[in-house]
Amino acid sequence: MSLAKSANKPLPAAEGKAARAEARRAGGRRYLASLRYSLYVITHPFDGFWDLIHEKRGTLAAAHTFLILFLLTRVLKLMLTSFQFITAPVQYINVFQQMGSLLLPFLILCVANWAMTTLFDGKGRFRDIYMAMCYALVPYILIQLPMILVSNMLTYEEGSFYQVLLSFSVIWCAFLVFVGLMQVHDYGPGKTVIFLIVTVVGASIIIFLLLTFFSLLSDAASYFISMYREIFFRLN
Repeated sequence: MSLAKSANKPLPAAEGKAARAEARRAGGRRYLASLRYSLYVITHPFDGFWDLIHEKRGTLAAAHTFLILFLLTRVLKLMLTSFQFITAPVQYINVFQQMGSLLLPFLILCVANWAMTTLFDGKGRFRDIYMAMCYALVPYILIQLPMILVSNMLTYEEGSFYQVLLSFSVIWCAFLVFVGLMQVHDYGPGKTVIFLIVTVVGASIIIFLLLTFFSLLSDAASYFISMYREIFFRLN
């Protein structure tokens, strides 16, 4: 009897380990499926964004991936694009500064849209807004990343082809942001346009308040540092 009990003891641990491994595999499959689903979203935005949010076809992990790829694409574009099409002092480029200059406004726009639409019956949560805007960045990645390599194969006279594709990627992203927010909040086109304008105004206010706050914080820090130095100097 005791031998039978001791033989059965490892089974729950083994079953738990197998269950965790299966859960990880299921999470990995869902992540890969949500990455692939982005291709459907950008080609069928009205149905794609609706299912992305309301049918839970998207994941935050995939949204984070697209945002990171967007930031990396921007940095690689500055560093590796042919000098004929972009003039950037590569030796002075700060990677983290460049990423922050895009990441911070992106997050502020998400916060501003969530704050404004919450006051006027917007149905989207911050998570939904963030996810929709991240998926809307996919055309930028798919077009502009390979165009970095293409730019080094083109002559200056062929630059119009390069510029058209870059402009197309930005217009496509802007259209996807519009449709994505419309589907997230269940607004009509007119109301979505109004709240996009309100979002930009709200983001400007947030940036102004942040700049004011950090300016006051810097002044206060400078004041206390100078006061400390004055006291230290007089005591010595």
